[in-house]
Amino acid sequence: MLNEFWIALALMLVLEGIVPFLSPALMRRMLASMMQMDDRGMRMAGLFSMLAGVVLLYLVH
Repeated sequence: MLNEFWIALALMLVLEGIVPFLSPALMRRMLASMMQMDDRGMRMAGLFSMLAGVVLLYLVH
């Protein structure tokens, strides 16, 4: 179980690093737009991301 956690963490870091590696300017624009979001919008984006991850995990597993 712990091994799978570390694998998932490593894959998350790889995926998170793709955008800044391929297009640093896009990453800056995305971060700037996130700075303009209010807390409620940021929470909703986080909730959507978590739900999408759970659904994807369910479909894959």
